[in-house]
Amino acid sequence: MLGTRYLKKEKRMADIEDAYKEFELDFTDRQTLIKELKRDEGVKTHPYKCSAGKLTIGVGRNIEDNGISESEIEYLLENDIRSCVSDLKLNFSFYNGLDGTRKRVLINMCFNLGITRLLKFKKFIRAVEDGDYETASVEMMDSLWAKQVGPRAERLRDLMKYGKEHTS
Repeated sequence: MLGTRYLKKEKRMADIEDAYKEFELDFTDRQTLIKELKRDEGVKTHPYKCSAGKLTIGVGRNIEDNGISESEIEYLLENDIRSCVSDLKLNFSFYNGLDGTRKRVLINMCFNLGITRLLKFKKFIRAVEDGDYETASVEMMDSLWAKQVGPRAERLRDLMKYGKEHTS
């Protein structure tokens, strides 16, 4: 394990060095440039309209014209999943005892609803905690959420009830 971690760190360092070469800047100049751009553009954690009227985020990133890359999408998704898992562990003492399929259902619902709205599914949560997955599958469908997301809710219901993909 230690060897794998070391190799991953070495790869990250090599990637960083390649990035410096790509910018044709040494480490110090690159760090200085980053500070300058943050100062000049500002750092915004939420979308805003820049002085040119374009939807922008972060450090002057024009997402209206440029969008985001596949790797940025994956990075954001991984962070969002990590946040959901953290919220679920914090709020549900039974979470770690669930099998992977039912954890996926809770993560998917938390991802879609947010933890605050998911916590309102009290009967559903109680049933999951009790291991009564059939009742949990019924309770999750007794909601506005299920009507709004339709096939997603039906698929998650079946995963909750059967613990695996299910075809009728």
